[in-house]
Amino acid sequence: MSQPIRLLLVEDEEILAGVVAETLEMKGFEVVKAFNGVQGLELYRRFRPDVCVIDVMMPKKDGITLVQEIRITDTQTPLIFLTAKGEIQDVLKGFRAGADDYIKKPFSMEELILRIHALLKRTMVMQEPSPVAGHLRLGEYVFDHNRLELHHGSGVQRLSQREADILKMLADNLNNITPRKDMLLDLWGDDSFFNARNMDVYITRLRKYLRFDNNIQIINVRARGYKLVV
Repeated sequence: MSQPIRLLLVEDEEILAGVVAETLEMKGFEVVKAFNGVQGLELYRRFRPDVCVIDVMMPKKDGITLVQEIRITDTQTPLIFLTAKGEIQDVLKGFRAGADDYIKKPFSMEELILRIHALLKRTMVMQEPSPVAGHLRLGEYVFDHNRLELHHGSGVQRLSQREADILKMLADNLNNITPRKDMLLDLWGDDSFFNARNMDVYITRLRKYLRFDNNIQIINVRARGYKLVV
């Protein structure tokens, strides 16, 4: 029998937290609840969850700060935001902090569970050992998609899942345009304006990581997509 998925739920609305936790436990999850960001960080360190579901607006420590603190030492655990309708700018900040996905309140449990399983599946694929032959050279860099690493000289830049997925798509289509819509549909599941803004944030990060080789560029091809040029 497989181990249950260990999930940390950080939500200050105790009634909502109880309903979500009870439903997830009925689906076989092992859930611990925190009701503010400070308690959330403490339980994260003790519980070591497989996935975290975190409210944006909370007392003592907000969700964005909590995500930033988790990402200092953990780049792989999937982090999903719960957000109210009017908190879109906060969610953009959260993606910059390192969150992987978001879901708006009110939400269906079916959608939340599907998003959790999708992120965990991608995480497991990313963590599979990669043979040396699987490394991809990009100019002066060596990109290891499976290990979420970008090597340059003696330095290593750790990548988030989303950063690695985007760079892999661009690298697979090296020196050609990767359509923006294809990237959004493949990685986010829809091509909404909000997800497009989110992808722009990740592209900016990747450009920063690749700045040490002047022969590498990620070009924005207006109204079409992106091109990784080496």
